[in-house]
Amino acid sequence: MNDERTPASAGQGSDITIIGLTGPIGCGKSTVAAMLGQLGGVVVDADALTREVMAPDQPALEAIRARFGDAVFESSGVLDRAALGAVVFEDEASLRDLEAIVHPGVRALIEERVERAVREGDPFVVVEAIKLIEGGLADRCDETWLIECPLDVQRERLAGRGMEPADIERRLATQGADLAERLAARADRRIDTADTKEKIRERVEDALADALAPRFAGPLFGPLDR
Repeated sequence: MNDERTPASAGQGSDITIIGLTGPIGCGKSTVAAMLGQLGGVVVDADALTREVMAPDQPALEAIRARFGDAVFESSGVLDRAALGAVVFEDEASLRDLEAIVHPGVRALIEERVERAVREGDPFVVVEAIKLIEGGLADRCDETWLIECPLDVQRERLAGRGMEPADIERRLATQGADLAERLAARADRRIDTADTKEKIRERVEDALADALAPRFAGPLFGPLDR
């Protein structure tokens, strides 16, 4: 095995294996999620669902306006995500308030995706969420995987996304310097992504085979396309 196994909470006994991915920003959650999707999983991106919940005409939008005011909306009435982010990433209480508004809708959409996957006979579901544990989503998962890398690799990746140094440090400070350690206490597996894609794929394949072993017998999949 190429992943590090640590004790964590029990799974939920659903009709499908649900794997939750979490970890600090820039650590490779989306990369691992994409690999799991290639291996047959249904990938549910909590960030994408958050955008759905905050789309025009959605109930959460009026709750956001009531809490944060017109300043986080464009003149057309569309939510100004950059303005909202500037508020919530500078103030922890504001971030908690926003999460309280959007998380229930996100959880409902995740349940819809899981139910659809069960109906369609998919082998497993992957829920990618930076607030998987804090938002209570980990309780719905059979396993929680912590996707991690060293801090210098995080900074390099975020800079590669076009983020300014000050913005990088602000986002890292918002998450907390000890975030990875706090998440590790709840993680079933830890996947280090500070390596080549080939090595990361090996770790993902090994971890997935182990995670699905209780439900399946025999080979689960062939190697990923290189």
